[in-house]
Amino acid sequence: MLMVMIVYNEAIDDEVMGILENCALSNYTKLNGVFGKGATSGTHLGDDVWPGRNNLLYICCESVEAQKLLSGVKELRKKLEKEGIKAFAWNLEDVT
Repeated sequence: MLMVMIVYNEAIDDEVMGILENCALSNYTKLNGVFGKGATSGTHLGDDVWPGRNNLLYICCESVEAQKLLSGVKELRKKLEKEGIKAFAWNLEDVT
């Protein structure tokens, strides 16, 4: 099992949720309106100086599903160059 974390600009929420749908993944944890700073996406603090917010998704899935999900994120990154989206994956030691 892998844990995939996707951090993305809230403006592209529909596109990101579409990737999950295309991968037939319906189980996830979603955090809306998170703040942060990325090297290419800039600073998002949800205020007048640094407007914008991010969303965060955690998806626990099998390796094959994770690879399909990561491929979808890569394609979206190419398509929406200026909007921030990044995915990270790591092995899960234990699932209970």
